Amino acid sequence: MPRIANGAIPSPNIWNAPKVYELENRAVDPEGRANVAMRAIRPWDGATVLDIGCGAGYHLPIFAASAASVTGVEPHGDLVELARRRCAGLPNVKVHAATAQNLPLPDASVDVAVARWAYFFGPGCEPGLRELTRVVRRGGAAFVIDLDATRGAFGRWFQRTVPSYSARAVENFWSRQGWQRDKLDLRMVFQRRADLEDVLRIEFAHDVAEEAIAETPGLELPYPNVLRWRYF
Repeated sequence: MPRIANGAIPSPNIWNAPKVYELENRAVDPEGRANVAMRAIRPWDGATVLDIGCGAGYHLPIFAASAASVTGVEPHGDLVELARRRCAGLPNVKVHAATAQNLPLPDASVDVAVARWAYFFGPGCEPGLRELTRVVRRGGAAFVIDLDATRGAFGRWFQRTVPSYSARAVENFWSRQGWQRDKLDLRMVFQRRADLEDVLRIEFAHDVAEEAIAETPGLELPYPNVLRWRYF
């Protein structure tokens, strides 16, 4: 059985299929638009960066290339080990097994925090937001990247898979918390058709995934996202 940090919110796609999720990470955003958008708001060159819900650490080396130090936090112990192996040759990267609501970091120790497709879906994530307020120093910024469930076929497939999800409630929550919002028009581009189909099958309920596969020709698909952010 994998080791799971107390209080973790299950992430069925990467937790259950890390190899397929690796293919998804490789396919998403080949132009790097998400990182460009974040850098325009708060660059991380020479900064202390926190990646919350870092999974197998796919984005840690990208941050580490220009940041002074990078900390990855992930509640799933097996993924923590994968992230540590990925970053074994990067002396400025550390990975901890922990949750967003209990970050193993000192007060005011982070310049840039990022949660990408991880913990922060809206109502219920207040404990994680309080931790951000504690660990991000003045002049720092936090970013949350998530699927925009109000747009496109991907959003429609998601809402059918998670019918309890209320996009309006999520938007109202972030607005009350004082976060700003920008659209991110991303895409996924795959090398093999089988990889695209495997990714759709870990993202959506079985019947929805099969419909999504039938509706998606070729090797790519639009992936509408939203970038939420605030300064501290």
